[in-house]
Amino acid sequence: MVSDPRFVTTGVASMLGLSVQSEDATLGLIAYLKDKRILLVLDTCEHLIEAVAALAAAIFRTAPQVHILATSRETLQVDGEHVYRLEPLAYPPDDGPLSADIARAFPATQLFVERAVANGANLNLNDAEAAIVADICRKLDGVALAIELAARRVEVYGLSETAALLDQRLAQLWAGPRTAPPRQRTLQATLDWSYRLLSETERTVLRRLAIFVGNFTLEAALAVTTGNGIDQAEVFAAIDSLVAKSMVATRSLGTTMRYRLLDTTRAYAIELGADDSEAASLAIRHARYYRQWLEQAATEWSTLMSGTERATYFAGVSNVRAALEWSFGPNGDLPTGISLAAAAAPVLLAMSLLPECHHWSHRALIALDDKVSSKSDQMHLQAALGISSMHLYGENEHAREALDRSLALAEAEHDAANEAGLLGMLHMFHFRSGDFNVALSFAKRCRVLAGTVDDPAALALAHSILGRSLLMMGDLSGARAELEALFTDWSPSQQSNTIYLVHDRHFRAGIALARTLWMQGHPTQAAERAREFIDGAKRMDHPASVTVLLAWAASIFLWTGDFRSAEEYIDASIAISESYSLGPLTAVGHARKAQLAIRQGRNAIADLRASLTEIHAVRYELITTEFNICLVQGLMANGQFDEAMALLTDTILQVSTKGDTCYMPELLRMKAGLLRAMTPPRLEEAEACLMQSLELSRSQGALGWELRAATDLAVLLVGKGLRQPAKEVLERTYGQFTEGFDTADLRTAERLLEELS
Repeated sequence: MVSDPRFVTTGVASMLGLSVQSEDATLGLIAYLKDKRILLVLDTCEHLIEAVAALAAAIFRTAPQVHILATSRETLQVDGEHVYRLEPLAYPPDDGPLSADIARAFPATQLFVERAVANGANLNLNDAEAAIVADICRKLDGVALAIELAARRVEVYGLSETAALLDQRLAQLWAGPRTAPPRQRTLQATLDWSYRLLSETERTVLRRLAIFVGNFTLEAALAVTTGNGIDQAEVFAAIDSLVAKSMVATRSLGTTMRYRLLDTTRAYAIELGADDSEAASLAIRHARYYRQWLEQAATEWSTLMSGTERATYFAGVSNVRAALEWSFGPNGDLPTGISLAAAAAPVLLAMSLLPECHHWSHRALIALDDKVSSKSDQMHLQAALGISSMHLYGENEHAREALDRSLALAEAEHDAANEAGLLGMLHMFHFRSGDFNVALSFAKRCRVLAGTVDDPAALALAHSILGRSLLMMGDLSGARAELEALFTDWSPSQQSNTIYLVHDRHFRAGIALARTLWMQGHPTQAAERAREFIDGAKRMDHPASVTVLLAWAASIFLWTGDFRSAEEYIDASIAISESYSLGPLTAVGHARKAQLAIRQGRNAIADLRASLTEIHAVRYELITTEFNICLVQGLMANGQFDEAMALLTDTILQVSTKGDTCYMPELLRMKAGLLRAMTPPRLEEAEACLMQSLELSRSQGALGWELRAATDLAVLLVGKGLRQPAKEVLERTYGQFTEGFDTADLRTAERLLEELS
């Protein structure tokens, strides 16, 4: 490689075996190349780029048959140039479990393993090692030099320790081969060499860009890095140059170009630092920009229908985290942090980032001062604290108090849209607590208020929560009317400026509609709708909602006897709830697991009791009646009749008090079964309970419960020798079904009718 621009032409001529004088080197070289077909390969140093560009331009004009393959960190910018950018090596994405076989398919991991083994490491790349190697390659952004330098350390430090040392930024000092050029022997040397070639303005802009975590837009870069002696035009020009010099990477996301510093470059720029006054002004511009971005994102979030569509927002949230850390740190700015946390709360809720939402809302409320915060900020912080606390820790008093305070602030500000949304949140709180009568009162208030708000999402929310309340109260026709009205007038793409109105996209209402359909005697439709809404929630990539749906949908498949689907959904709900620290829903998932075992004839009484203890501790009483019914079934199968009767009696009393009377027909049927199983059997009382169950089922329109009661009553009558009355009572109910004949209850009824014919 030639080291001085005066000798570029002479050096090329020398490679071709020509003897030319430096004064007329270009003319002599061009005369020689004019009629030749030659490929010249040049490795172009930055300080030679102008000389190489001038030579290339001259060759292009007079010797068109000659081609030049030039490597450089930036383009030559001459006529006839075609640019091929060498991207970093592809590495495995961080989106789930990774096997060794899959990891080996990526060039970055291939290079790492190859260089590690070549340097003496004993690396077989099993599944556990593949995850570590993939993480190293991601941290190094697929940069070949960085990967090679890191791989050389494995023989000395081991794989896990090498990965840990990367987080300490020691990789920049790791040495490469002695035969490498000095600027490529360490990452530090490479970065130092590149940094020295920048202008002073470019260096300053690069240091300022290091404040961004992940990718950022040009708008963000201009807003944050402009100031302190550099105007917007200079920033724009510097970014253009940094991209050309490969110091800033670009990536197109949708219609917007995104920029980012590779992690190694960013770590280097951060180490360079800035003076305290510049750092503070840069940090506050960064925080205020992302507060503004959040306010816009909160209104746009309701239009984003999938995780893919939200991808452009994830880097923004990473920058919000960094800004919050600075704002509440020792050199931060509390007023900015409070308003930033308030703006972040709705978006963190929408992304199911509940632990973060709880942490920053709580942190901001501690620092809250009426002089530096608006009522709107306080409302969002209280709402976020209440909602996140409810999901993470159950229906505790702190959550209820926070939601009450948030609602009071919305009422005081005459903010009807947020008031409607917060009524929905309080409905959720009391609904999950098992206070169904109280929840109904909030649903009715929301329904009235929705009529005064010019927001279709408010009416949709009112339909949703009122329909769910009516279902639990046993008003199946009223529930179905509300829920079907919701899905007639609403679609998942519906927008709202109030995140609380579109918090879960009404997938819970969808499962409530499916449960209503089962109870009304439409088991096939119920299963189809359940699957439809679960698939929709998965496409939305909203883990908190998906977990709830999976847990609730399991009921339908347990009722229909489709234990395989029930197990699939239960296992998925546990996995998601554990991943996102959704404690109450994790307990529900484990209770569902025990419920399934009991339904399959296994003894899981202890497991179900343990899960119920956790559920009671967090006051997630929404579904405990179902679990109690199953526990009674398990106790009966185990011959523990006295315990079963005590639990059943208490559950019937709780249902009468709290209002989830949709379960009462099934509770009465279970009581009849328990009375029949006693020694001696109490058949008259059992028959009376079954008649009550039938009557209540029919008054509710609960054909699903009615079939079970009719089947049990027919069995009891057959035992008394009353075969014809048994056949008549069962035929009356069975004949009303038009679908679901392959489900467990209908198959049982069909077999019994065949025996009675």
